[in-house]
Amino acid sequence: MLSYTNCELCPRRCRVNRTKGELGFCREPDKLFAARAAAHYWEEPVISGSFGSGAVFFSGCTLKCIFCQNGIISQQNLGKEITTDHLREIFLKLIDDGVQNINLVTPTHFLPSILPALKPKLPVPIVYNCGGYERVETLRELEGLIDIYLPDMKYSNPSLAVKLSRAPDYVETTKAAIREMHRQVRSAAIEDDIMQRGLIVRHLMLPGELDNTLGVLDWFAETFPKGDVLFSLMSQYVPMGKAKELPPYDRKITEEEYDAAISYLDFLGIESGFTQDFTSATEDYIPDFSFEGLE
Repeated sequence: MLSYTNCELCPRRCRVNRTKGELGFCREPDKLFAARAAAHYWEEPVISGSFGSGAVFFSGCTLKCIFCQNGIISQQNLGKEITTDHLREIFLKLIDDGVQNINLVTPTHFLPSILPALKPKLPVPIVYNCGGYERVETLRELEGLIDIYLPDMKYSNPSLAVKLSRAPDYVETTKAAIREMHRQVRSAAIEDDIMQRGLIVRHLMLPGELDNTLGVLDWFAETFPKGDVLFSLMSQYVPMGKAKELPPYDRKITEEEYDAAISYLDFLGIESGFTQDFTSATEDYIPDFSFEGLE
């Protein structure tokens, strides 16, 4: 049973009692906070489709990535309080508006409030969109409720995970989490160009850290059968937050870096998935967190 008391929802395992006002790493109470709920068109094509993904952006995060593009909600905790019943209404309104799925963005630290809103089962796939840094024990509570997992695999280098996300156990923890996600949803199922079930592993390339990317690609190729899981290699890094003051993270990645990663992806035979146009490195993709859809 997932609970806010003695909170162990994420790998930080802060064990604070959020029902009594104690705050852990995510700095969120036991009330549910979100910053946006609307059709989102900037996910992978099999997620966004033609009519958008019904993305609900939750406040707070279990990571503190210095380059986070959503830092205003993930680290400054901008958000509006909503109830579980209201969240269910938001889901239903998005579905009535024609979205292709319900996309839970950074939901882990609010799961005790979110999961009841997913029952009874909604008529569209449920996407679990996260940073990959998850407890296997928590993920097991989601089995049967989540149709599509959309995690990041940010690092293959533990020291980089410490430096940029304050998560020394990120690499091994995330590997175990992604394997559990795959166990639950198995092979990707796509109908009419829209994903119905499966796993997409995302990796955002970081400037000056090509070896980190190659390590992620090695692990992915060694871990999953070809075609079973989709891989999304992203070039959209834009310096944000503290990264603006810390070379080499104060610049975008170069075309040479991205081309080298694509060449290695091809060498490994990773054919199922997505790459980005190099022009994707822009702030235009960052949503406007003005509480849209939460009224």
